[in-house]
Amino acid sequence: MNFYSTFKNNFNKTLNKINYQTFDNIIDLIINMKKKGGRLFFLGVGGSAANASHAVNDFRKLCNIETYNPLDNVSEVTARTNDEGWETVMVEWLRVSKLSHKDIIFIFSVGGGNLKRKVSLNIINAIKYAKKIKAKSIAIVAKKDGYAAKNVDLPVILEIDDAKLVTPVSETIQAYIWHLLVTSPRLQKNKTKW
Repeated sequence: MNFYSTFKNNFNKTLNKINYQTFDNIIDLIINMKKKGGRLFFLGVGGSAANASHAVNDFRKLCNIETYNPLDNVSEVTARTNDEGWETVMVEWLRVSKLSHKDIIFIFSVGGGNLKRKVSLNIINAIKYAKKIKAKSIAIVAKKDGYAAKNVDLPVILEIDDAKLVTPVSETIQAYIWHLLVTSPRLQKNKTKW
């Protein structure tokens, strides 16, 4: 089997393992958030940060949902990283944005963070802060033993067979899922251009 078939098969097998009721559960949370006047905050680092930024655009433009990504403000992110440390960047941004019990944090992450290995501590701290504030949390992750999978309200755990493809398949499926959500008849309010 060539690499293209391997990638496609891993992608398809991973998608087929997701319980599609999960998407309705996510949509229910988002609709309830919107009814309460809440906001949606996408969080991610690395490639997942780029996906988070794109998701913000789609939820705002297609669904009329007030949506943000703390990493879209490069000046603030770099100032906070320099002055306070990378581990607290997201928490401080959420604090200044007055994250509340009406809001949702939506995490895109391959591993979901690991306290012991000190990986994605900024995401872990954001999850802890959201819990303290009683904001809801959703995560799309590929590690069932990661911090996000164990601690968010609604985890979507991607079961990827080929360990070498965990990152690219995860980040590709993040895009698949957010596009599925924003084009759902239950959320989409505005048409796409094409």
